[in-house]
Amino acid sequence: MRKITLPCLTLLCLATTQSWAQSEREPRYIQLGGFEFTPTLVVRESYDDNYRGLSDNEQASWVTGINPTFVLGTGNRNSEYELEYSFNSDIFHSDSEASNTDHHLRLRSALEFTSRHRLTWGLAYHRVEETADTEVNTENDKYSTAVAQAAYRFGARTARNQLEFGTHYEQRRYHNSGNINASEERDSLMFNSIWFHRLGSRTRSLVEVRHTDHDYKLSTALRDSTNVALLGGATWDATSKTSGTFKLGVERKDFDSDQREDFTSPMWEVGVTYKPRSYSAFTINSRRAFDEGDDGASTINDWTTIASWDHEWTSRISTELLYRFSDREYEYETINRDDERTGYGAGVTWSPDRWIDVTLSYLRTENDSSFSSETYDRNVYLLSFDLSL
Repeated sequence: MRKITLPCLTLLCLATTQSWAQSEREPRYIQLGGFEFTPTLVVRESYDDNYRGLSDNEQASWVTGINPTFVLGTGNRNSEYELEYSFNSDIFHSDSEASNTDHHLRLRSALEFTSRHRLTWGLAYHRVEETADTEVNTENDKYSTAVAQAAYRFGARTARNQLEFGTHYEQRRYHNSGNINASEERDSLMFNSIWFHRLGSRTRSLVEVRHTDHDYKLSTALRDSTNVALLGGATWDATSKTSGTFKLGVERKDFDSDQREDFTSPMWEVGVTYKPRSYSAFTINSRRAFDEGDDGASTINDWTTIASWDHEWTSRISTELLYRFSDREYEYETINRDDERTGYGAGVTWSPDRWIDVTLSYLRTENDSSFSSETYDRNVYLLSFDLSL
């Protein structure tokens, strides 16, 4: 049972993502009563020449990674449930302080009450440590996020109109020493409504209204705010070769404090996949929106575009090429910062048998910042083994 996941942006994802055409090599599951239990394991060895993301005095290390995942799923014609737990342990051989273990727990469900009423919901908890772009160069950023989300859609799949109402709650807490990152702790609550209108058998236009409240736990942060976005666009699966969604509109960010400047910006979310052949896929994802501020910034106006090409050359050999460009404008009270981050990645996967994939990959990141202390280059070389039943 191979799960459907969101597009991956990290080197780990680049190393473990399998070609979409490899369904015959999906990991096998163990039947436990009415449940399907699917264990997988990724073991990897990498060399990271700047794991702290520093402009000078770079630190390099060999890194051993262990990433088991356990999925328990069940369902019938009208409902599906999935419980997933995974941990990702990175052992830095040159710096024990950087070594860390991330934990991820997710519960997901999709329910179809009738042909006109459908509900998806999920709960998640993540405990994560990051080694690069940290608040303090000698300590990992350590935080946890608790997430609850749901979306209800009204309207038959073939109906001319559909309505969707969704919500997403996220609680972020930091676990660093002292007051490091205390100003970043917050609760965020989003509500959105989407109207879909059928233009053809596989194409729908859409209009979305999105409202998000950000409540920071440290009152002196003065970053409590409300984001409101209005988007219009379309979603389609028009042919066997092309599918995608695009949303274009505007976003407004209003701060509760009069000491912070409010911002308005164009906003878009685009995702398109083109499959010229059954064994080859080109994907492009682009997003422009306000992210919550970091390093003391009020907000970050982020524009990120990711392009990838996955190709299966034979039943055993596949490759992936990845390009990413981000322009992140940090809005401070007195001075602005602009980071242009470029990433290049390539990976080749050899699948000698159904239960094992061996991937060799490379990822380079270049961060060009108007703050010289934030400019850096980073190279990661990785060999991974993806194992299943």
